[in-house]
Amino acid sequence: MVTHTLTDARNRHGEIFDEALAEPVLLTKNGRPTHVVLSGKLYETLWRRLKEAEYRAWGEAAMRALATSPRVGSEEFTAALKRLANAED
Repeated sequence: MVTHTLTDARNRHGEIFDEALAEPVLLTKNGRPTHVVLSGKLYETLWRRLKEAEYRAWGEAAMRALATSPRVGSEEFTAALKRLANAED
């Protein structure tokens, strides 16, 4: 990953944005990372992959919960819903 200081980014932002089209650019201040500049296409790709991973994790958690949770019949379930509904009145 290419690294530049924030001062470089301020003075040469056009060049740095061009670099970010090819690969992410790390910006630093006092030697510490502060920002990352990346292309819109890469951002969208990363965001999509993050959401897919999140959905996959939720799905796996739901499947684990389903596999380990006690199951009740439809009559008991309906009765429990009715009790909950009446408690809210």
